[in-house]
Amino acid sequence: MTDAAHGPHAGRNVVSLSRDAANRNTSIDVIRALCLIMIFVNHVPGNPLERLTTKNFGFSDAAEIFVLLSGVSAAYAYGAKYGQGARLVTTLKIWRRSGVLYVAHLATTLATLGIFCFLATVYARPELLEAINIAPVIAEPATALVGVVTLGHQLGYNNILPVYAVMLLLLPIFLAIGKRSLTMMVALSGSIWIFSGWYRIGFPNYPNDGVWFLNPLSWQFLFVIGIAAALYLRRGGELPARLDLIIGCIAYLVLSFAWVRIPLWGVDASFDLPAVLTGFDKTFLSLPRLLHVLAAGYLIAMIPQLNQVFRLSARNPLAVLGRHALPVFLLGTLLAMAAQAWRIAHGSTALSDIAIVCGGTMLLFALAWFLEWHRELSGNRSAARSGQIRDLGLSTLVARGD
Repeated sequence: MTDAAHGPHAGRNVVSLSRDAANRNTSIDVIRALCLIMIFVNHVPGNPLERLTTKNFGFSDAAEIFVLLSGVSAAYAYGAKYGQGARLVTTLKIWRRSGVLYVAHLATTLATLGIFCFLATVYARPELLEAINIAPVIAEPATALVGVVTLGHQLGYNNILPVYAVMLLLLPIFLAIGKRSLTMMVALSGSIWIFSGWYRIGFPNYPNDGVWFLNPLSWQFLFVIGIAAALYLRRGGELPARLDLIIGCIAYLVLSFAWVRIPLWGVDASFDLPAVLTGFDKTFLSLPRLLHVLAAGYLIAMIPQLNQVFRLSARNPLAVLGRHALPVFLLGTLLAMAAQAWRIAHGSTALSDIAIVCGGTMLLFALAWFLEWHRELSGNRSAARSGQIRDLGLSTLVARGD
């Protein structure tokens, strides 16, 4: 990848990534919203609607899509600002955002513990205190709470925000390198990915053994690829529109679909290579998973008809949902944890599961619409206040005769 490319079609691929305020492309918002919904559905495991999510149609799932889009969004939010004279300020803003995610993770973890402990007490279901990695907190609360605060102990289905927080801590380093060379940035990131996956190196759990379920040293590569793609396009580059690449990506997606649906999980295709290159390990983001999400992203970016599927009105419910990703994700996490605990305590049927998932999804949309309404209301108030200040200033000048 060169740092820029120019030509008669330069910038053509911005159709899928542009964030121009005057003509906002909602593709990113819509795809992010679909990811948030699928993450919520998948976090209520065993429900019938789970079969409709992307994990049942290929090697990767909504988490990979979400991280790739997060890299693209981070590039637009901070990439242009990270220049001479603004690096320190931008770095502090990035790290502040990382701190917000850390606090949000602690809040959802505490709320999850409260939900499971409350239902375990009310309905006398002690098995709730052994679910989703809660048992160490009950058995050794002092040690486990140290792990919670240091991110070494993460509850099940509460492990996405820590990875994103760590990636944001690393973001200024990658942006600094990317200012000099996007190729160097991607190469460094890829080296970290392959090294950590090859030797199974990751952030350690505490007090449990092992490493984080989503290893930041591996997942940062997908994040950086998203950053590099966005910055490359902003600098005038364009993605290669090659028929062989398009056909190759389609073939790989078809192969992935067949592998999952037949399924072919028992087939040994490792060729005695490390699992990071031939396996399907989510912790270390194995190559088949990585290629799957990149192939899908490339096709969406390069095929206009496919891109238009996700390019909806800015007032579309999916676009609104995607614009408020963090609060929607937090609510989705809490609703999923409450649903899991309730199902353990009371059991479930296909009908009740569908009702729970559909009801929870409606609440996610309701929150997004409320936040959108509140933002528009605050914006109108700010505009009115600014107008009053301008009028006051003019009146003062007239009164003074200046």
